[in-house]
Amino acid sequence: MKHLVSTNIVGRLPNGMGPLVVALFLRAQGFDYAVVGLLAALYGLATAVGGPVLGRFVDLHGQTRVLLGSAAASTAGFLTLSVTSREQVAVAALSIVIAGLFTPPLEPCLRSLWPYVLDSPRAVSAAYALDAALQEVIFVAGPLLVVAFVSALGTSGAVVVTGVLAAIGTLGFLAAPPTRSWRAERRAADWLGPLRSSTLRYVLLAFVFVGGTIGMLNILAVAYAEARHSAALSGIILGANAFGALIGGLVYGARDWPGSAQSRLTWLMLGLALGYVPLAFTPSPALFLPLAVLSGICLAPALACVFAVIGDVVPAGTTTEAFAWLVTIFVMGNAIGTSLAGTALEHLSLEAAFTAPALSACCGFLVLTSARLMRARAERVSANR
Repeated sequence: MKHLVSTNIVGRLPNGMGPLVVALFLRAQGFDYAVVGLLAALYGLATAVGGPVLGRFVDLHGQTRVLLGSAAASTAGFLTLSVTSREQVAVAALSIVIAGLFTPPLEPCLRSLWPYVLDSPRAVSAAYALDAALQEVIFVAGPLLVVAFVSALGTSGAVVVTGVLAAIGTLGFLAAPPTRSWRAERRAADWLGPLRSSTLRYVLLAFVFVGGTIGMLNILAVAYAEARHSAALSGIILGANAFGALIGGLVYGARDWPGSAQSRLTWLMLGLALGYVPLAFTPSPALFLPLAVLSGICLAPALACVFAVIGDVVPAGTTTEAFAWLVTIFVMGNAIGTSLAGTALEHLSLEAAFTAPALSACCGFLVLTSARLMRARAERVSANR
């Protein structure tokens, strides 16, 4: 288990490094901000599109060939990008698309493995919780590593290291026997795949709002730091939020909890929304930072629950693709949230803008609540026939 987690985390570090390292490299090459923004968005879009496609190939053909091929292509994309210049916009764009589109689907692959390598539902639940907690480490450590590598190796060197880390982590992950022996169950031949599950569709819709909550916080933290005249404060706030998620994930995974995973997910979503409410009062940093920790407490447990729900409700042979869809939806929600937070800051006070993360998480809670009510109603109608 330790080998699977450690190598998977190394291979996933580029997920937290990629957007920033691409933007810094392009800017260092002299691209103007409009082009930098467009190409950085292109990287995110390519990653979002590639995830479910690669996930489906994993379900059909196993992890080894897909991970090896995607890691080779993504690394090649980063290496090509590292030697492009301002005059080679088309080459840079193609390299970025390849690097993003073929991002190795290590995250969904690991989650598909847990029921295969662990012998009890309790152990699988704990593994999901640990995975969700460590996810926060990736998105905190990734940007910090980019800054360190840029300082030591320049932007080109940082791009190279980003691609190489993906390859090293993937090869290390594939060195574990379970990754080579795992095979998905036989699946029905249809295009919808895991999206045939209505529960999954509702969960994905709810997690658009969860991604939006995190995307909003990223921008609002910068605005809060500027208002307090401390540039470093934004990173500390995001680190505090991630630390809260880490604590929540470890506590959640340490014991059994009553009720079904779907029921727990609904209430954890409500807890996530309530956790962001105190931030709207934008208190002094001495109080804001503990509140930022509190706001993250329910995030990793909610993720752990959604992993369990997905594993239970999707059609046989589609789990990797389903987990990849969750990643894609979360990334899309994050991008939408980032954009909406910027718009809110243009037209509202900082205090009013800080209500947006709580409102976004509340929308996710309402989606899940509506799904439960409709499912209960359908069950009553079925029982009365």
